[in-house]
Amino acid sequence: MTYGKFAYLYDELMKDVPYDKWVELVKNYVSKFHVNGNKILDLACGTGELSIKFAEEGFEVTGVDLSEDMLMVAQGKAADKEMIVQFYQQNMAELEGLGRFDVIGIFCDSLNYLQSEQEVLDSFSRVHEHLDDNGLFIFDVHSIHKIMQIFMNQTFALNDEEISYIWHSYQGEHPNSVEHDLSFFVLDQQSGQYERYDELHFQRTFPIEVYGNWLKEAGFEVLEVTADFESVSPQTQSERIFFISRKV
Repeated sequence: MTYGKFAYLYDELMKDVPYDKWVELVKNYVSKFHVNGNKILDLACGTGELSIKFAEEGFEVTGVDLSEDMLMVAQGKAADKEMIVQFYQQNMAELEGLGRFDVIGIFCDSLNYLQSEQEVLDSFSRVHEHLDDNGLFIFDVHSIHKIMQIFMNQTFALNDEEISYIWHSYQGEHPNSVEHDLSFFVLDQQSGQYERYDELHFQRTFPIEVYGNWLKEAGFEVLEVTADFESVSPQTQSERIFFISRKV
Protein backbone atom coordinates (compact mmCIF):
# COMPACT_ATOMS: atom_id res chain seq x y z
CA MET A 1 0.00 0.00 0.00
CA THR A 2 1.24 3.48 -0.83
CA TYR A 3 -0.19 6.71 0.47
CA GLY A 4 0.47 9.13 -2.39
CA LYS A 5 -0.83 12.61 -1.70
CA PHE A 6 -2.17 11.43 1.65
CA ALA A 7 1.39 11.45 3.03
CA TYR A 8 1.52 15.22 2.73
CA LEU A 9 -1.87 15.70 4.39
CA TYR A 10 -1.28 13.15 7.11
CA ASP A 11 0.23 15.38 9.79
CA GLU A 12 -2.52 17.98 9.45
CA LEU A 13 -5.19 15.29 9.75
CA MET A 14 -3.42 13.61 12.69
CA LYS A 15 -2.55 16.75 14.63
CA ASP A 16 -4.78 15.77 17.58
CA VAL A 17 -3.38 12.24 17.92
CA PRO A 18 -1.83 11.77 21.41
CA TYR A 19 1.64 10.72 20.24
CA ASP A 20 3.13 11.57 23.63
CA LYS A 21 1.07 8.78 25.18
CA TRP A 22 2.84 6.20 23.02
CA VAL A 23 6.21 7.63 24.03
CA GLU A 24 5.34 7.51 27.72
CA LEU A 25 3.97 3.99 27.39
CA VAL A 26 7.20 2.76 25.81
CA LYS A 27 9.36 4.53 28.39
CA ASN A 28 7.32 3.00 31.21
CA TYR A 29 7.68 -0.53 29.87
CA VAL A 30 11.38 -0.08 29.15
CA SER A 31 11.79 0.84 32.81
CA LYS A 32 9.39 -1.80 34.15
CA PHE A 33 11.01 -4.68 32.31
CA HIS A 34 14.58 -3.43 32.78
CA VAL A 35 15.58 -2.96 29.17
CA ASN A 36 19.20 -1.83 29.25
CA GLY A 37 19.70 -0.52 25.72
CA ASN A 38 18.09 2.41 23.92
CA LYS A 39 17.92 1.22 20.31
CA ILE A 40 14.34 1.35 19.04
CA LEU A 41 12.90 0.36 15.69
CA ASP A 42 9.72 2.23 14.77
CA LEU A 43 7.96 0.05 12.18
CA ALA A 44 5.39 1.69 9.91
CA CYS A 45 6.76 5.01 11.12
CA GLY A 46 4.75 7.08 8.63
CA THR A 47 5.83 10.70 8.62
CA GLY A 48 8.19 10.09 11.53
CA GLU A 49 6.30 11.93 14.24
CA LEU A 50 6.87 9.22 16.83
CA SER A 51 10.37 8.43 15.59
CA ILE A 52 11.43 12.02 16.20
CA LYS A 53 9.75 12.13 19.61
CA PHE A 54 11.63 8.98 20.63
CA ALA A 55 14.88 10.57 19.44
CA GLU A 56 14.12 13.66 21.51
CA GLU A 57 13.77 11.36 24.54
CA GLY A 58 17.28 9.96 24.00
CA PHE A 59 16.51 6.79 22.04
CA GLU A 60 18.68 5.73 19.12
CA VAL A 61 15.93 5.49 16.52
CA THR A 62 15.47 3.72 13.21
CA GLY A 63 12.23 4.23 11.30
CA VAL A 64 10.84 1.94 8.61
CA ASP A 65 7.87 2.48 6.34
CA LEU A 66 6.54 1.06 3.10
CA SER A 67 5.67 4.47 1.66
CA GLU A 68 8.41 6.47 -0.02
CA ASP A 69 6.24 9.58 0.25
CA MET A 70 5.81 9.15 3.99
CA LEU A 71 9.55 8.69 4.43
CA MET A 72 10.32 11.84 2.44
CA VAL A 73 8.14 13.80 4.85
CA ALA A 74 9.79 12.08 7.84
CA GLN A 75 13.31 12.82 6.62
CA GLY A 76 12.44 16.47 6.07
CA LYS A 77 11.02 16.80 9.57
CA ALA A 78 14.05 15.14 11.17
CA ALA A 79 16.38 17.45 9.24
CA ASP A 80 14.38 20.52 10.28
CA LYS A 81 14.68 19.49 13.94
CA GLU A 82 18.33 18.44 13.53
CA MET A 83 17.51 14.99 14.88
CA ILE A 84 19.51 11.93 13.84
CA VAL A 85 17.04 9.25 12.74
CA GLN A 86 17.77 6.56 10.16
CA PHE A 87 14.84 5.89 7.82
CA TYR A 88 14.44 2.90 5.51
CA GLN A 89 11.80 1.85 3.01
CA GLN A 90 10.78 -1.74 3.69
CA ASN A 91 7.72 -3.92 4.15
CA MET A 92 7.48 -4.99 7.81
CA ALA A 93 6.54 -8.51 6.69
CA GLU A 94 9.81 -8.72 4.75
CA LEU A 95 12.05 -6.85 7.18
CA GLU A 96 15.75 -7.60 6.73
CA GLY A 97 19.26 -6.41 7.30
CA LEU A 98 18.75 -3.75 9.95
CA GLY A 99 20.59 -5.37 12.82
CA ARG A 100 19.15 -5.85 16.29
CA PHE A 101 17.21 -3.56 18.58
CA ASP A 102 16.27 -3.35 22.24
CA VAL A 103 12.69 -2.33 21.47
CA ILE A 104 10.60 -2.73 18.33
CA GLY A 105 7.23 -1.04 18.04
CA ILE A 106 4.36 -1.05 15.57
CA PHE A 107 2.28 1.86 16.77
CA CYS A 108 -0.88 3.77 15.82
CA ASP A 109 -2.74 0.59 14.72
CA SER A 110 -0.39 0.22 11.76
CA LEU A 111 -0.47 -3.57 12.06
CA ASN A 112 -4.15 -3.43 11.09
CA TYR A 113 -3.15 -2.42 7.57
CA LEU A 114 -1.73 -5.87 6.86
CA GLN A 115 -4.24 -7.70 4.71
CA SER A 116 -3.59 -11.35 5.55
CA GLU A 117 -2.90 -13.57 8.53
CA GLN A 118 0.34 -14.64 6.88
CA GLU A 119 1.59 -11.05 6.69
CA VAL A 120 1.02 -10.65 10.43
CA LEU A 121 2.80 -13.94 11.15
CA ASP A 122 5.70 -12.96 8.88
CA SER A 123 5.96 -9.56 10.57
CA PHE A 124 6.12 -11.15 14.02
CA SER A 125 8.83 -13.52 12.78
CA ARG A 126 10.89 -10.69 11.28
CA VAL A 127 10.52 -8.63 14.47
CA HIS A 128 11.78 -11.60 16.48
CA GLU A 129 14.85 -11.85 14.25
CA HIS A 130 15.64 -8.15 14.74
CA LEU A 131 15.26 -8.06 18.53
CA ASP A 132 18.06 -8.55 21.01
CA ASP A 133 17.56 -11.35 23.51
CA ASN A 134 14.93 -10.26 26.05
CA GLY A 135 14.08 -7.27 23.85
CA LEU A 136 10.56 -5.84 23.94
CA PHE A 137 8.03 -5.94 21.11
CA ILE A 138 5.17 -3.48 21.65
CA PHE A 139 2.26 -2.91 19.30
CA ASP A 140 -1.33 -1.73 19.34
CA VAL A 141 -4.31 -2.67 17.21
CA HIS A 142 -7.93 -1.67 16.84
CA SER A 143 -10.28 -3.87 18.81
CA ILE A 144 -12.98 -5.85 17.05
CA HIS A 145 -15.46 -3.55 18.79
CA LYS A 146 -13.92 -0.48 17.15
CA ILE A 147 -13.79 -2.04 13.69
CA MET A 148 -17.30 -3.49 13.78
CA GLN A 149 -19.22 -1.01 15.95
CA ILE A 150 -17.49 2.36 15.57
CA PHE A 151 -16.11 2.33 12.02
CA MET A 152 -18.53 0.05 10.22
CA ASN A 153 -21.00 1.77 7.88
CA GLN A 154 -20.18 5.19 9.30
CA THR A 155 -19.40 8.48 7.62
CA PHE A 156 -17.01 11.02 9.13
CA ALA A 157 -16.38 14.51 7.84
CA LEU A 158 -14.18 17.54 8.44
CA ASN A 159 -14.81 20.98 7.00
CA ASP A 160 -11.93 23.42 7.54
CA GLU A 161 -10.82 26.34 5.41
CA GLU A 162 -7.68 24.70 4.01
CA ILE A 163 -8.52 21.00 4.11
CA SER A 164 -11.77 19.06 4.27
CA TYR A 165 -12.59 15.40 3.92
CA ILE A 166 -15.43 12.93 3.64
CA TRP A 167 -14.63 9.49 5.01
CA HIS A 168 -16.91 6.50 4.43
CA SER A 169 -16.21 3.19 6.19
CA TYR A 170 -17.79 -0.08 5.13
CA GLN A 171 -17.42 -3.83 5.50
CA GLY A 172 -14.29 -5.36 4.02
CA GLU A 173 -14.10 -8.76 2.36
CA HIS A 174 -12.56 -10.47 5.40
CA PRO A 175 -14.03 -10.95 8.89
CA ASN A 176 -13.41 -8.01 11.23
CA SER A 177 -12.17 -5.82 8.39
CA VAL A 178 -13.16 -2.41 7.13
CA GLU A 179 -12.43 -0.31 4.08
CA HIS A 180 -12.10 3.46 4.39
CA ASP A 181 -13.03 5.44 1.30
CA LEU A 182 -11.53 8.93 1.75
CA SER A 183 -11.97 12.05 -0.35
CA PHE A 184 -9.87 15.11 0.50
CA PHE A 185 -10.39 18.67 -0.65
CA VAL A 186 -7.24 20.74 -0.24
CA LEU A 187 -6.92 24.47 -0.85
CA ASP A 188 -4.31 25.47 -3.42
CA GLN A 189 -2.97 28.75 -2.06
CA GLN A 190 -1.92 30.07 -5.46
CA SER A 191 -5.12 29.44 -7.40
CA GLY A 192 -7.59 29.65 -4.54
CA GLN A 193 -9.15 26.45 -5.88
CA TYR A 194 -9.71 23.21 -3.99
CA GLU A 195 -8.07 20.06 -5.31
CA ARG A 196 -9.63 16.67 -4.70
CA TYR A 197 -7.66 13.57 -3.76
CA ASP A 198 -9.11 10.10 -3.21
CA GLU A 199 -7.65 7.27 -1.12
CA LEU A 200 -8.86 3.77 -0.23
CA HIS A 201 -7.50 2.31 3.01
CA PHE A 202 -8.00 -1.19 4.38
CA GLN A 203 -7.82 -2.33 8.01
CA ARG A 204 -8.29 -5.76 9.55
CA THR A 205 -8.04 -6.98 13.11
CA PHE A 206 -8.15 -10.29 14.97
CA PRO A 207 -9.26 -11.51 18.41
CA ILE A 208 -6.90 -10.84 21.30
CA GLU A 209 -6.27 -14.55 21.87
CA VAL A 210 -5.28 -14.99 18.23
CA TYR A 211 -2.64 -12.27 18.45
CA GLY A 212 -1.42 -13.85 21.69
CA ASN A 213 -1.10 -17.28 20.10
CA TRP A 214 0.74 -15.87 17.09
CA LEU A 215 3.19 -14.08 19.37
CA LYS A 216 3.93 -17.29 21.25
CA GLU A 217 4.38 -19.19 17.98
CA ALA A 218 6.88 -16.55 16.85
CA GLY A 219 8.95 -16.94 20.03
CA PHE A 220 7.59 -14.22 22.31
CA GLU A 221 6.42 -14.22 25.91
CA VAL A 222 3.30 -12.07 26.27
CA LEU A 223 3.95 -9.86 29.28
CA GLU A 224 0.85 -7.67 29.30
CA VAL A 225 -2.25 -6.95 27.25
CA THR A 226 -3.86 -3.60 28.05
CA ALA A 227 -6.32 -1.16 26.52
CA ASP A 228 -6.65 2.50 25.63
CA PHE A 229 -3.33 3.64 27.15
CA GLU A 230 -4.41 2.44 30.60
CA SER A 231 -2.86 -0.29 32.73
CA VAL A 232 -6.10 -2.25 32.62
CA SER A 233 -7.21 -5.40 30.86
CA PRO A 234 -9.28 -4.94 27.69
CA GLN A 235 -13.02 -4.72 28.17
CA THR A 236 -15.92 -5.31 25.80
CA GLN A 237 -15.91 -1.72 24.57
CA SER A 238 -12.17 -1.06 24.62
CA GLU A 239 -11.03 0.51 21.36
CA ARG A 240 -7.24 0.15 21.22
CA ILE A 241 -5.49 -3.00 22.42
CA PHE A 242 -1.81 -2.96 23.43
CA PHE A 243 0.42 -6.02 23.45
CA ILE A 244 3.70 -5.96 25.35
CA SER A 245 5.85 -9.00 24.70
CA ARG A 246 9.44 -10.11 25.14
CA LYS A 247 11.70 -12.21 22.97
CA VAL A 248 12.48 -15.57 24.55
